[in-house]
Amino acid sequence: MFEKVLIANRGEIACRVMATLRRLGIRSVAVHSEADAQAAHVALADEAYLIGPAAAAESYLKIDAVLAAAKRAGAQAIHPGYGFLSENAAFAEACSNAGIVFIGPPPEAIRAMGSKSAAKALMEKAGVPLVPGYHGDKQDPKRLAAEAKKIGFPVLIKATAGGGGKGMRIVESAKDFAEALASAKREAAAAFGDNRVLIEAYLKRPRHIEVQVFADAQGNAVHLFERDCSIQRRYQKVVEEAPAPGMDPARRAEMGAAAIDAARACGYVGAGTVEFIAEGNHFYFMEMNTRLQVEHPVTEMITGHDLVEWQLRVAWGESLPCTQDQLTITGHAIEARIYAEDAARDFMPATGRLARLKLPDQGPHLRVDSGVRQGDAVSVHYDPMLAKLVVWDRDRASALARLRAALSEIEIVGVTTNVPFLAAVAAHPAYGAAEVDTGFIPKYLAELMPAPAPASNEVLAVACLAELLHRRAGAAAAARKSSDPYSPWHDTAGWRLNVDTHSRLSFLDGETEIAVAVYYRAAGYHLVLNGKEVTAFGELGEDGAMLVEFNGRRFPATVVRHEGDLVVLLRGATHRLHVVDPLEAVEDEAESTGRVIAPMPGKVVQVYVRPGDTVQRGAPLIVLEAMKMEHRLSAAVDGKVGEVFYAPGDLVEEGVELLTLEEGEAR
Repeated sequence: MFEKVLIANRGEIACRVMATLRRLGIRSVAVHSEADAQAAHVALADEAYLIGPAAAAESYLKIDAVLAAAKRAGAQAIHPGYGFLSENAAFAEACSNAGIVFIGPPPEAIRAMGSKSAAKALMEKAGVPLVPGYHGDKQDPKRLAAEAKKIGFPVLIKATAGGGGKGMRIVESAKDFAEALASAKREAAAAFGDNRVLIEAYLKRPRHIEVQVFADAQGNAVHLFERDCSIQRRYQKVVEEAPAPGMDPARRAEMGAAAIDAARACGYVGAGTVEFIAEGNHFYFMEMNTRLQVEHPVTEMITGHDLVEWQLRVAWGESLPCTQDQLTITGHAIEARIYAEDAARDFMPATGRLARLKLPDQGPHLRVDSGVRQGDAVSVHYDPMLAKLVVWDRDRASALARLRAALSEIEIVGVTTNVPFLAAVAAHPAYGAAEVDTGFIPKYLAELMPAPAPASNEVLAVACLAELLHRRAGAAAAARKSSDPYSPWHDTAGWRLNVDTHSRLSFLDGETEIAVAVYYRAAGYHLVLNGKEVTAFGELGEDGAMLVEFNGRRFPATVVRHEGDLVVLLRGATHRLHVVDPLEAVEDEAESTGRVIAPMPGKVVQVYVRPGDTVQRGAPLIVLEAMKMEHRLSAAVDGKVGEVFYAPGDLVEEGVELLTLEEGEAR
C-alpha cells in the first residue's frame, strides 16, 4: 500500500480523506493557498505545502504547483477529492507522466464523461436511456434556439463540462432563451473554462437518483446501490439519502445494471457516480461524475464500507474488496449539507468569521464531516460548505428523527447559515412522507422560510440573564483589580437606598425595541417581560453556555456576544438581540430606495443599464459573479437610472453602491 499520499484539495473532503489515511497508517500531505495557511486540513496533515495565492486558479487549480509539492514531499499518489482538479484529464495524465499515481479513473474515462454531450453519445451506444435533447457540437445561438424549439419548452440548458448547478438554466419560453443561454455560457466559462452547453427536455416532477459504482483494473465492476438527491436549491443538492425512498428491488437492479454498463462503456476504474433523472416508470441517464461525490457518506453508512479505502486499494492495483452479491443495504442514512448562506436571500453565499461553532457529537448513528473550526474565516474564494451532517438508523423514519435532533444541537455564530432551512425541510410533512422531487424546495419555499418570529419571553429572559451576569462578572473583575475590592460601589446586585431594587434593560429585536424591568431578589431576578412577570436565574460559562431556570423550569441555552449584539441559541433556533445603550446617540438615517448595493464581494460580469435608462420594478440591472455563481440584481422600484459606478470586470466589495436609481414612473 502507499506510504504517503498528497490530497490536492482543501476543506472537509481533504480532512475526510486524511481520516482514512491515518487509519491505514499512510502519511498525508496537504497543499494550501495563502488564504488557507491556518486551515483545518493543513493542521490535520502530516506535512503541508504552500502552492499559491488565495484565488483557486492560482493555487488549487495549478497542476504544476500541485505536482511540485508532491515531488518535494515524496508522495507516491495524489487523491484529488472532488471539485478543483478531480475531473481534469490533463491533471491525471500529468500525474502519470510524473510517476505519481492518480487516485481516480484513467484520463480517457474522464474525457469520455467530462463532456456531457460526448457522454450521452457514448451512453446511447451502450443502450443506457437518455432524456430527449440536443447534445451536438454546434454551439451557434441560432442553432441552439432552433433545437430548443424542436424539443419543446420548457427546456434545460446545461454546461457540457461541469456540474453542481453551474451553467444551468431552466427556460420556460422561446423569448427567454437568448438571455438564459448567454448567462449559462458565461457561468460555464467562468467555472469550467468551457462555455459549451447542451439542451434537454425539462421534466416537470423528476427525482434525482444516482448510483455509486466502483470498478477495478481487473475488469470487475459493482454498484453500491443508489442515493436520492432530489432536495436541491439552485440546482445543487442540499439533502441526500440512501437508499432512495420507494425504490423496489427490481428497479434498483435495473438502475444498478445501467450504471455498471455506463462505467464499462468508458473503461472506468475507481469510484464514480452515474446520475439518473427519474419520472414515473422511466429513468434517464444525466451524467457520470468521475470522482468521489460529496454525498458518499450515506452510501458508506448503509453498506459499512469506506469508499476512500476502496479508492486507495484499487489505485494500488488490488481487486475490488467485494462482489455484487456480497454487498447489502443496512438501515437508512440521510446527509444534510451545512452551508454559509442566506436562504432568505435566494441562498446567497455568506462570509464571515465563525465566532461560535458547535456541531453534534459523533457516534454510531451520527457522523460530521467538516473542514472548519471555531475562529476560522469563511471567505469569498471557496465553496461555502461548512460541514456535512450524516445520520443513520434502522429505517427512514428513525433516521429522520435523528436528523431533526442533530440539527437542533448545531450552534453557529458569525456567519449566516442554512441550518434553520435544513431543519424546516426535515420537519416538513411532505419530506417526512418521502414525497420528494427536484421541485420540492420551490414548491414549499414559503413554508420552509416563514417570516422571523419575534423573540419569545423565554429568549428575552435568557438574554437578560446573560447581560446581567456579564455585568456582574465585569464588576467582580474590576473589584479584584481595585484598591478596595470590598467597596459597596462594586456591587451590581441592584441595591438602592429607600427604594425597590430594580433597573431597566432595553433590547432591539430587529427594529422593535423591547424594555424589560429587572427586580433584584435574593433568589435571582424578577423580570417583567411584555407585561408578564417571571422569575429567572442562571449560571454563565466562559463559552457562553448557560443553565437557566425560568419560572421553575430548567433548560440549557447558549449566548454569544458578537459584534455588539447578544446571539441567543436555544433549542436549535438563533435569535439576535441588540442591547440598547441609553447613553449612545441613535441616528435615524433612512436608507435611500434608490441605491443598489452589492450584497457580497464579487466581480461585475454584466451591466444591463446605462445612465438615463428608465426601468420597471424587477428589471435586471447588474450581474455579479461570486463563489463561481452568478447573482442578478434587479430594480426594487420603477425609476430612472442615475449613475453607474462599475463596469464588467470590476471587482467590488460587499456594501458598495453599484448604481443609483431615481424612484419614479418608468416610461
